[in-house]
Amino acid sequence: MNIPKTALVTGGAGFIGSHVVDHLLSLGSEVIVYDNFSTGYQINLAGQAANPKLRIVRGDTLDLPSLETAMKGADTVFHFQANADVRGGIKQTRIDLEQNTISTWNVLDAMRTTDAKTLVFASSATVYGEPDIFPTPENIPLIQTSLYGASKAAGECMIQAYAEYFGLRTLCFRFVSWIGPRYSHGVVVDFLKKLRANPQELEILGDGNQQKSYLDVRDGIAGIFLALAKAESPKSIFNLGHDDFINVLEVARMVIEEAGLKDVSLRTTGGKRGWLGDSPTVHLDTERMKQIGWAPKIPIESGIRATVRHLIENPALFTRG
Repeated sequence: MNIPKTALVTGGAGFIGSHVVDHLLSLGSEVIVYDNFSTGYQINLAGQAANPKLRIVRGDTLDLPSLETAMKGADTVFHFQANADVRGGIKQTRIDLEQNTISTWNVLDAMRTTDAKTLVFASSATVYGEPDIFPTPENIPLIQTSLYGASKAAGECMIQAYAEYFGLRTLCFRFVSWIGPRYSHGVVVDFLKKLRANPQELEILGDGNQQKSYLDVRDGIAGIFLALAKAESPKSIFNLGHDDFINVLEVARMVIEEAGLKDVSLRTTGGKRGWLGDSPTVHLDTERMKQIGWAPKIPIESGIRATVRHLIENPALFTRG
């Protein structure tokens, strides 16, 4: 198995990044968490606080000298820091450029100067825009409908170029929405916040018929590390999602049930999209991952319900900000 000796994880205090950190430490890797804690949580790393193989560096990926210093000695980089708000680019048109595209360039250039040779990159299903093939395979043209998706696609392109120039091994994973312990951003959090403010009514963006796939973080982490061990191409791109999907109205009903609320009216805002850049259907073809022996094990409904319960038990995850 390809186990990193020393790994740097950008965004390592975040939802997915902290699970990557846990898994690396379980393998015996030395781990450097690089995070500015703007959306990450120290509590996500609390279980590893006494681990001598963990080092936490508070820093921003836009600060290239700081990033280079932190990366020294790392052989593998997991780049999971990013702007996580797909809608944010509508009002702040620079945020995806800076937090996603320039951030990724900085990571790549730091790898060039520090001699780290393997990159694992958190890309997104948004790079497909609004495809007309479902499940959506990796080899279709990428036509952008959001600045977020465009910034991730640009990052993938730079990764491929740096891999060619400097002999990097790169794995880009196009994620659907992830759920599970430490989840702190997305539709489930949005619904819980709205229900906290008004337990009688839940506003749903769009018509509620948007069909989305969700992946439990435990399945996702298993997939990432299996691909890291088995992927043969020096420049790999993998979809990472679930075989199933559900619509947003179903998610809303699950959240309401798990929150123990009754007689909640659902109010949709109308239209097939929740916002500009929102794809009405997200369902990825994961055949490439299946060819190396991976498949999701946790049903979407089980994952969503467990996520709601976890958030209710840990309200700081959805009351911050």
